[in-house]
Amino acid sequence: MTQTETIAAELLETCRARGLVIATAESCTGGLISGALTEIAGSSDVFDRGFVTYSNEAKTGMLGVDPKTIKEHGAVSEDVAIAMAQGAIAQSDATLSIAVTGVAGPGASDAKPEGMVWICAATRTGGPTAKLHQFGAIGRQNVRQSTVDSALNMLLEVARSH
Repeated sequence: MTQTETIAAELLETCRARGLVIATAESCTGGLISGALTEIAGSSDVFDRGFVTYSNEAKTGMLGVDPKTIKEHGAVSEDVAIAMAQGAIAQSDATLSIAVTGVAGPGASDAKPEGMVWICAATRTGGPTAKLHQFGAIGRQNVRQSTVDSALNMLLEVARSH
């Protein structure tokens, strides 16, 4: 079992034991978090849905992210990650959500370098928790995988304390 599979299985079991339901809102991972969760048989009892919102239009249309927020802060920002996580809760039956937005690379800028990823967890009853990760220029695949593992770990922490 890979590290990702181990974390995902523990997250699903924790949510199952606590009666929690998950939704994901993914940009730079393109659905890999949802894929990691649904790779595990029986995940449908705690995984509600995943939103792959790679474009800004998808973020606004599917999750209700205010276009002004994207314009003012950029798609890769704390504000957008929070809005995505809250939007996933609002547009689903989930009690927990995780959102990721970042630069997997290549094509980074000085202001937003390759490996810069915002991850935000939200709950239906509490405020969001956002964290900036700087994975560095480790390559697109490695940035995406590191984001998946970090997001699953963050969601596991939130589920355990919920």
